[in-house]
Amino acid sequence: MEELLGEFIAETRETLEPLAGEIVAWEADPSDRARLDSIFRFVHTVKGSCGFLDLPRLERLSHSAESALAEVRSGDRSADRKLVNAVLAIIDRIGEFVEALAAGETYPEGGDEALILALEDNEVEAPEPAPAVVAQAQSTPRAPARSIRLPVELLDRMMAGVSDMVLARNELSRRLRERGGDAIVDTAFERLSACVAEMRESITRTRMQRIDGLFSALPRMVRDLSAELHKQIHLIVDGGDVELDREMIEMIRDPLTHIVRNSIDHGIEAPAERASTGKPMVGTLRVDARQSGNQILIEIADDGRGIDDEKLLAKAIAAGIVTRERAQRMDRQERLELIFAAGLSTAQAVTAISGRGVGMDVVRANVERIGGTVEIDTNLGRGTRLTLRVPMTLTIIPALTFAVGSELFAIPRGAVDEIVRSYGGSVEVETVGSAPVARIRGERVPVVDLAKLLGVQGYAPPGRSILVVVRASSGERYALSVDSVQDHEELVVKPAAPAIMATGVYAGTTLPDNGRPMLLINPAGVAQVAGVRAPDAAIPAKVEAEEARVETVPTLLFRACDGAVRAIRLSLVERIEDVAESAVARVGGRLRLSHDGRILPLFGCDRAMPDKDGRVRVLLLGDGTSEIAYAIGEVIDIHALAPDFLPAAEAGPIAGVMLVGDVQVELVDSFWLFGQAGAAALPPERPLCVLDGTDPWMRDILRPIVEQAGYRVGWSGEGGEAAAVAILSVDHAPSAPLPAASVIRLRATADETAASAGSIYRYDRSGLMAALAAAQGRR
Repeated sequence: MEELLGEFIAETRETLEPLAGEIVAWEADPSDRARLDSIFRFVHTVKGSCGFLDLPRLERLSHSAESALAEVRSGDRSADRKLVNAVLAIIDRIGEFVEALAAGETYPEGGDEALILALEDNEVEAPEPAPAVVAQAQSTPRAPARSIRLPVELLDRMMAGVSDMVLARNELSRRLRERGGDAIVDTAFERLSACVAEMRESITRTRMQRIDGLFSALPRMVRDLSAELHKQIHLIVDGGDVELDREMIEMIRDPLTHIVRNSIDHGIEAPAERASTGKPMVGTLRVDARQSGNQILIEIADDGRGIDDEKLLAKAIAAGIVTRERAQRMDRQERLELIFAAGLSTAQAVTAISGRGVGMDVVRANVERIGGTVEIDTNLGRGTRLTLRVPMTLTIIPALTFAVGSELFAIPRGAVDEIVRSYGGSVEVETVGSAPVARIRGERVPVVDLAKLLGVQGYAPPGRSILVVVRASSGERYALSVDSVQDHEELVVKPAAPAIMATGVYAGTTLPDNGRPMLLINPAGVAQVAGVRAPDAAIPAKVEAEEARVETVPTLLFRACDGAVRAIRLSLVERIEDVAESAVARVGGRLRLSHDGRILPLFGCDRAMPDKDGRVRVLLLGDGTSEIAYAIGEVIDIHALAPDFLPAAEAGPIAGVMLVGDVQVELVDSFWLFGQAGAAALPPERPLCVLDGTDPWMRDILRPIVEQAGYRVGWSGEGGEAAAVAILSVDHAPSAPLPAASVIRLRATADETAASAGSIYRYDRSGLMAALAAAQGRR
């Protein structure tokens, strides 16, 4: 009997939430027989189960609801608001009974008669507020999929077993590589690996659940809140077929509820106010989900009043969250981020729904705790959209691994902003009071010595650590001082021991492919334990106001091959690559680089100067239409520098000199470099020259000369755009005039006159080049 009761509780819980949404949808469209049948089947099933399990109160309530719905099905009664209120009240009471049964408690006596009486066709109303008109779009009821019920603990054990199997496979792979290749064994191992991967994916899918289970409670909640606030709201729900990890759904349930309640209370105006601004009296609230890569995006958008960032800033100043000096330097997005500050509320008065300053800070904390982010976009008077970006599953997350002493740790990759060195001149670490603070490109960032915080002996010498800059859930940026950064990995995360989790520093434990256990760092927990709090309520402290007003250009500083420190504008740098020494050669009187099937002019050195591994480090520079290479010794850092500099005395590879700190740095003249690159730097929109494609001499011999003169080559008969010049052989007689501004004939005919664009002979190279230049000049 206990097992049957447990099955009854589980099945009833699973059905209750979506059922409330079905009732609200049925109220909006009473002619929807499919939804009516679905609701009727639920109360009928509950009635039958209660009779078998000896639950007379539940049986009487469900029987009353079944009788009322049967009258509607037979056409003897209409589905009015009063009936819907009464059915909802019965459903709520059934849910309360089920929760009491699950907890082993006795539900208080009384109140059932009023609910049953409200179901009858009389003037008695159920103890529910009269709802406003709520419309919502959901998919029609679908036939239930074949399924069985399994404990989550069993799925967790299966996932743990598969993870151990993956680790054993990886260890076997390493052993096979060490012993050397064996075709038969390798083939068998590949089959085993494919089976393990498929099994791991299948086990992961068993933890996935459609997100419509999360959305199913929204129609009822919107209906009740709109009635309480005397608003009319049209709810649109989409994307219910998107799948998420079961635990992930539970983690985002509260944040989603907070956002929807805020949209109804703060965002969507009352009908009279909407009418006065020319909006429809019924507000629209849209909730949809979609998959983007390995993330799920959940958007909650309303067409309400939007967020006034100026008023929000004024409230933050009044609450002491932001200083007036800092407020003057904040841009619009930073002001909007204040909505996530703890203790800040936009409500005019404290109500049962909102106004106590608790909500949006909790939303962001909960979402970022599971490796997600919250984005906000608003237009004053037009509405607000919040986007939750969460990973598809809690069990596998992208992470950055790093070392502190002899221990390895991981941190969610989504929390990492950047990785910098605490040495080399790019970052200044100073002590403010007793706390270290790093200045990174003018921004002051608190530094947390992770080795000291965790009581681990670090091995990095003083001042030679790596700073991993992270952003905690409350918005503050701080830097974790670690010894070394290892790699980016997809990690399977499990809860750690309760004593470890109680510290707040860790978010779980994981076992990477090397089989060495490591702990996952909780960025928010570290910030709280270390007492990190950025100035002005976790809003990044930027450069001083007068510095912020100065226009700057991101500039890359590097050490050249000759040892000099030089700079180049970062926008020109497409990639930094290490190439083989054999790819560099002096050809045609110029140093060139063979890279990705192309030949690029190479600047910055007179000869290849490889490192100890035989590699040459080059900057691949592009101006949007062409690419060149520049050899360097090493990259120093990226600085935001003023655009002005002291010009050089003459044109050349150096444009001038600029001051970086107290060091004079040569600025590379990119204009000169691309000019020296010659035809390789010519843009693709250079003028077109049409040749006779039927003539092998023109196709194979003349074409390179024409391209060297700065033309693109096209073939006669192709049509299309107008050409700047067409070169015709003596026997060429086109059926239609070529679209050319100038025509150059290789051999003059007797009837040609001096009015021709150019009259030259077949092997007169200098004459041909002069004619090409003249034709291009007339263009």
